[in-house]
Amino acid sequence: MTRVLLAEDDPAISEPLARALRREGYEVQVCADGVSALAAAEEDPDLLVLDLGLPRLDGLEVCRRLRAKGHTLPVLILTARADEVDTVVGLDAGADDYVTKPFRLAELLARTRALLRRKSTEAASPPGVRIDEEGRRAWFGDTELQLTAKEYEVLRVLVRESGKVVSREQLMKEIWDTSWLGSTKTLDMHISVLRRKLGDDAAQPRYITTVRGHGFRFDTEQT
Repeated sequence: MTRVLLAEDDPAISEPLARALRREGYEVQVCADGVSALAAAEEDPDLLVLDLGLPRLDGLEVCRRLRAKGHTLPVLILTARADEVDTVVGLDAGADDYVTKPFRLAELLARTRALLRRKSTEAASPPGVRIDEEGRRAWFGDTELQLTAKEYEVLRVLVRESGKVVSREQLMKEIWDTSWLGSTKTLDMHISVLRRKLGDDAAQPRYITTVRGHGFRFDTEQT
């Protein structure tokens, strides 16, 4: 069962929110202060819903300490501070998203589902490459790849089919929405650019391998 850690000190917010999350099918643990939230986060929940105004240790500091320890769990901030500066500070501390109080329950649940989907997508990505389908972004290690729309689509399809050969025909039809008529120079150019951005050696590629006569394979196991 998906586990949500809810760090909120106001029972008028935490109790109905916890009930709503449980109705969604999540296991929910509630903490009323930052110190206990930080300790509970060590138990590896799937998502942290984090109020900024927690006693003993505020939400920003909780988030900073988690990221400093290398924790990658998604963090959704709850804040009464709608000020843009506070929002930026929260995201800089390592939060993934935020909702301002008073919030609509439907919006918060939608943000929760989006963050959990993103985590699931990233977990399914091969080592070294992470794909965020919600945001149409990709990372290689800790570096976000600067990709055109088509480069992103090629990488997304190859990563989705990691370890399998993806034919030129499939890539052309799925990404360019056209039947393969013999020339794939455009596809070859995009593959070449992606290899360069992934640091691939054209002679001995580690990630995108050409399977002669068939197509391309994204290799998940690196040597």
